[in-house]
Amino acid sequence: MAAPVIDTAPLGATAAGTGDVQSGAHLALTRIALIGNPNSGKTSLFNQLTGLNQKVGNFPGVTVDRKSGFAQLSPTQRAEIVDLPGTYSLYPKSLDEKVITDLLYDKEAKGYPDFVVVTVDASNLRRSLLLFSQLADLELPAVLALNMTDVAERRGVRIDIPALEQELGVPVIPMNARNGSGIAALKIVMAQRLAAPPVRFWEPTEELLPMVRQIRYYFNLHNDYLALHYAQQFRQIGFLSADDKAHIQELVQQYQFDATTQQAAETIGRYRRINEILLEAVTVVRTEKREPVSNRIDKVLTHRVGGYLIFLSILFLLFQAIFAWAQYPMDWIEQSIAALSATIQNNFDGPLVRLLTEGVLAGLGGVLIFIPQIALLFAFLAVLEETGYMARVTFLMDKLMRPFGLSGKSVVPLISGLACAVPAIMGARTIESWKDRMITIFVTPLMSCSARIPVYTVLVALVVPDRAVLGILNLRGVALMALYLLGFFTALASAWVLKTILKTRERSYFIMEFPVYKWPRWKNVGITIWQKVKAFVWQAGQVIVAISVVLWVLASYGPGNSQDLAEKQVRQQYTAQPAGPAAAELERSVAAARLESSYAGIFGRSIEPAIRPLGFDWKIGIALLTSFAAREVFVGTMSTIYSVGQDADLGTVQDKLRAERDEQGQPFFTPARAFSLLVFYVFAMQCMSTLAVTYRETKSWRWPLAQLLYMTGLAYAMALLVYQVLK
Repeated sequence: MAAPVIDTAPLGATAAGTGDVQSGAHLALTRIALIGNPNSGKTSLFNQLTGLNQKVGNFPGVTVDRKSGFAQLSPTQRAEIVDLPGTYSLYPKSLDEKVITDLLYDKEAKGYPDFVVVTVDASNLRRSLLLFSQLADLELPAVLALNMTDVAERRGVRIDIPALEQELGVPVIPMNARNGSGIAALKIVMAQRLAAPPVRFWEPTEELLPMVRQIRYYFNLHNDYLALHYAQQFRQIGFLSADDKAHIQELVQQYQFDATTQQAAETIGRYRRINEILLEAVTVVRTEKREPVSNRIDKVLTHRVGGYLIFLSILFLLFQAIFAWAQYPMDWIEQSIAALSATIQNNFDGPLVRLLTEGVLAGLGGVLIFIPQIALLFAFLAVLEETGYMARVTFLMDKLMRPFGLSGKSVVPLISGLACAVPAIMGARTIESWKDRMITIFVTPLMSCSARIPVYTVLVALVVPDRAVLGILNLRGVALMALYLLGFFTALASAWVLKTILKTRERSYFIMEFPVYKWPRWKNVGITIWQKVKAFVWQAGQVIVAISVVLWVLASYGPGNSQDLAEKQVRQQYTAQPAGPAAAELERSVAAARLESSYAGIFGRSIEPAIRPLGFDWKIGIALLTSFAAREVFVGTMSTIYSVGQDADLGTVQDKLRAERDEQGQPFFTPARAFSLLVFYVFAMQCMSTLAVTYRETKSWRWPLAQLLYMTGLAYAMALLVYQVLK
């Protein structure tokens, strides 16, 4: 077999070697693509090379789009690194895998790589080399990154690196992307000019050559195997024109080409050659005499009864933690914001001061107070992914999901929806079946995202006692989990309805590879928490501050002298200025009258008839509308509205809501109103961004508009039912 070919001239140097490599001024930027099986360590390697911190999860399907960053290979050489979605072969079964073929099949494409780094699992080399062999037959210059060598050693797998290099015809670099070992050696090889592998693993048969050669010459392709892929996948190749596809279609029909039979024959032939290579380069020196520990753990975690109980217990722990563990830091943040606002109001006066305290601080405080709960949620999710448990949950839930028109792969987007619906809907690209993918996209917004935590926790704390159940379970935590389960089971019921509506002959299947169990990388967990909290504060904070400022203006001013007239009318109801509590009551009445006469009040009163049957008033109506920008805006809006003209000593948003009174002077937020509002937010469409990403993924406005109408109607009906029953 030929040895790997490496041109020692640095990348970007001239052919004669006279390029300016000292300063690097004339060096061309190299583009390197990382490609490999799901969960083979691509994204970890990407982070090691670029210093960026992309999401790394110990389950397949984390990368659903290509990401890029830059790596310094040497003092004079820099490269763009592209992280591609994981795939088992170059025959895409899902939309995320199609990203790879659209890039690698068009040599003239803007992002076409100079060479590829193929990450393979050293403990499962046979499976990983299938993809490498296809890339080699496309004549792509490549280097093999032999990852997870520590796992292979523990399993008694010994790999003869020189022999493997000789058989494959490319450099092979043993490494561990988790701890960075082998990265320096990989960079040295990546800095060289790699040639296409001289080895061929499989060639089209003589019967295929007439068709293959016609496609090759028509499109000016550089080899026969690429032409064969055009014949196999021309319907899915995005850059081909309608005329191009029609030409290939004619050839396929003319030569009676059966793509499925051909792909099966090719795969068998490739594995035959891979087995020969492994016999030369791989030795197993020790076999497991006992059942692996991971299998014994899996028997417990994926048990048909016990597995579900364990998963529910983990969810219970999560929601208990969101209330119990986060309470102290939340109290500190809440008291700090309230104290700052009171200090400013007590020492300064004027419209700008009121704008700062009643608008900006009131709205921003509604975001900052929930940082501990958001951090805990993402910490739990990150640990579940890092350990490999999330993949087991996916397998476990497949049997539960399938009768409702979903598959096990739908679990990943649905669970991701607990964080945010936008990346969760994008994650549905890994689902091969069009029907399963559409159903998953449609019902994912019914999963309660992290932006709803502020709404849930404020309202639950108002009406649910803070006491233990059975001595260990916090009643508020139980209520919070019930809200999440309500959204989940409604998603299942909605999926079942869609299953009967959508008609397709396509059959779905579910294959999931279990990653090995690993201890969480606490650095990655910390990075995940930091990134998610930062995104929550920055993105939500911008929207909330902007809306809070606008709302403060609308709530502080009205048309003409309408507010002064309203105040005069209230004061005329009092024959004298009473002292003590009556004076405070007068001031509250005046503030309420001025607020109702403001622009915000006038607008709110106009929409109040539509929401009054739900128990909502005009103030809640304004919050419902503004929170369509982002769910967490609800708390900021309520805080701003109830801050205008109110006593600064009321402090926190919960205090303000608790102090609100109805026309009879009774507490406004009764259990009936609070639960009606909670149920409304469980079912209502999450935000504008969710609609936008649904349109992007479905390429049609029909789906996002159907989501909006269905979920708004469902939210209204359920909230109406709850209020009418409980009041």
